[in-house]
Amino acid sequence: VQLVESGGGSVQPGGSLRLSCAASGFNLKDYHMTWFRQAPGREREPVAVIENFGVGRSHVDSVKGRFTISRDNAANTVYLQMNGLKPEDTAVYYCGAVKRWSDRWNVEKYDYWGLGTQVTVSS
Repeated sequence: VQLVESGGGSVQPGGSLRLSCAASGFNLKDYHMTWFRQAPGREREPVAVIENFGVGRSHVDSVKGRFTISRDNAANTVYLQMNGLKPEDTAVYYCGAVKRWSDRWNVEKYDYWGLGTQVTVSS
């Protein structure tokens, strides 16, 4: 079982990045998927979650209108399109897989995690 994030990097404020999370070793359709982020000295926090068939999705207030989560189950990949990036978006971004929709905001309930990809927003 593996989740591998990619697409991170360094951008200026107002820039864009598209993160990808490639899944292998399990059936992605069986899991709801979430992007989390963790800044230095802070706890891991959810950013956006998408239901296993992509019908339902939710974004936290701080990224609404700027970030969009999506998924392609046929490609075993989940995405996070990030536009209008701000310095406060700087963090390591992780994708996680959870079985129950009711557990989607609980970090401890996640079954699988990737190793993360660094996003740095700075002028």
